[in-house]
Amino acid sequence: MILSNRQSFAKKSLGQNFLVDRNFISKIVDAVAPAPPDTVIEVGPGHGALTEPLLERCGTLVAVELDRELIPILHDRFGDIDRFELINEDVLKIDFSEVHPGHRLKLVANLPYYISTAVLLHLLPYRDRFSSLVLMFQREVVDRMTAKPGTSDRGFLTVMVETFFEVERLFDVPPSSFRPVPKVWSSVVRLRPRADVGSPAGKEAEFEKLVGIAFRQKRKTILNNLKRAANDVGLVNPVQLLSAASIDPKRRAETLAIDEWKRLFANWVPDIS
Repeated sequence: MILSNRQSFAKKSLGQNFLVDRNFISKIVDAVAPAPPDTVIEVGPGHGALTEPLLERCGTLVAVELDRELIPILHDRFGDIDRFELINEDVLKIDFSEVHPGHRLKLVANLPYYISTAVLLHLLPYRDRFSSLVLMFQREVVDRMTAKPGTSDRGFLTVMVETFFEVERLFDVPPSSFRPVPKVWSSVVRLRPRADVGSPAGKEAEFEKLVGIAFRQKRKTILNNLKRAANDVGLVNPVQLLSAASIDPKRRAETLAIDEWKRLFANWVPDIS
């Protein structure tokens, strides 16, 4: 393996904190569980700490890196390997239907706080392309992703992720595992696409709109939030909608379970079609 003499320092504007702890690098690779037939997408490879052990075990690795200064470093280290592909692009602009079509993919990423929700929403329409996604976020993001109905951490992100994925919280990663050292802990989760999505399947954007409206003001009841947005989305009768879905209008959005969200959406769709 060619080691690069080039250097690149973490950019605060991109939320970069490079993972350097070999123990957690190994744990993340084991969670991805790459095998020779697999095509693995690595988002934000940085200096290649995960890239090298992933390449040793997978078939093809496609690295997606936004930072142009890291491109020559990654090219120096891995460019001579024909199973390595490097894309200098914003992950939010990638059409994953065109990445190795015909192959199911595995994805691994260390996502900064400011982009985590946007990346997850971008991946939703492509979820069937992936057999699994192993993602590292700030711990508070994972707290929200895994929050149970009725808890204060439950919100828009929780509902969107839980509706479309099976979520498995794996382990926490301390700040000392990164350079530069962040002020917060991180957590790693594994997402697997659900086969039983129900009414939101194929209508991810519309479902996102409904959930966003319902959580617009968390302290308000779901009825009040729907009323405030009724004119914007052409919703004729929010009371009737909730009644048809057997949901008490006095409840807050954070108390609804996924089956209730699906029921609500199934009745809401005719109003927005």
